[in-house]
Amino acid sequence: MTQPMHLPPAPHLPRFPLLLRALREPGAMGGFSERDWDLLLRQALASNLAATLCLLADEHGVLAALPARVQRRLGWARTVWQRHLQAVDLELGKIRHALGESGLPLILLKGTAYAAAGLPASAGRLFSDIDLLVPKERLPEVESALMLHGWAGSHHDDYDQRYYREWMHELPPLQHMRRASVIDVHHAILPETAAVRPDPARLRAAARAIPGRAGFHMLAPCDMVLHSAVHLFSEGEYHHGLRDLFDLHRLFCHFGADSGFWAALPGRARELELARPLCYALRYCTRLLGTPVPASVMEAARDGMPNPALLALMDALFLRALQPPHPSCADAFDPAARAALYIRGNWLRMPPLMLSRHLFHKAFVSPKAEPAQ
Repeated sequence: MTQPMHLPPAPHLPRFPLLLRALREPGAMGGFSERDWDLLLRQALASNLAATLCLLADEHGVLAALPARVQRRLGWARTVWQRHLQAVDLELGKIRHALGESGLPLILLKGTAYAAAGLPASAGRLFSDIDLLVPKERLPEVESALMLHGWAGSHHDDYDQRYYREWMHELPPLQHMRRASVIDVHHAILPETAAVRPDPARLRAAARAIPGRAGFHMLAPCDMVLHSAVHLFSEGEYHHGLRDLFDLHRLFCHFGADSGFWAALPGRARELELARPLCYALRYCTRLLGTPVPASVMEAARDGMPNPALLALMDALFLRALQPPHPSCADAFDPAARAALYIRGNWLRMPPLMLSRHLFHKAFVSPKAEPAQ
């Protein structure tokens, strides 16, 4: 098998954050000082990764050696995560009850899929909504069934309704009236208006049943990685950027134990027109998290690499946005980098004229339509 390639952290970064050191080498947490932990906990909480740190420390045998107050704080985070999993189990049961008669394979996406399947990427991970993928032509049926079981639509403004139903890849979020749980029902993984739109029928055709979860499916391994990559690198907001990058790291490590995964991944990315997001995922996982990736895969992924000037720009942006969202990890260019990525994320979602209209409406029309508090 080809030897994995490890790339060092970007040399121009002013410092390598403690949280990245902990994620790269969990065993090193046993040697962190009290002062280190004070900062590390702040970075982890800002990144929504405190429970993940607890589980990593336990897995690598260093949890018991940590200061007592750190163990308590991490233990609280783990308890919150465990309660979160219980709530997810409850909601999945309710969704299966609501949609069971539809006969649809209910394909779970992102954090919901990781948790339902018990993947390593779910360890310590919190998420705010449940993501489902269904065929576009079945959206009205799915929406009606969920509403009959207590989920209500949101974003009632006429413009927002049109935005979601005509241009986006999902319905407006549905929130349960009693439990406040939120479901995002997708029919694709990128908006209708995006320049690149992977065929959702291909994703559904390759989906696999989740063991022990009757009626629920998840994307195939390559597709799960590619969806995670396109979600991260097409977004405009990066307050969960490091968490989502660590998802990719753990997916690569887990699925990469099967050599067939690495052999299939670059070709599947080309088939779904997602070579660019895969290139970014591999580049920043290896640089920031030391993800072991075969050199042959890194070479094959060069098909999706932008030209040198654009790559240098994206490095300057992503190597900032993928840091923990904490003041200790920011430099003077951090706000500009995040603003540029926000603009880029919107640019990728819509053609220029539609984007200008959308931004004008959200900036000047929507605020006037909101009722006074």
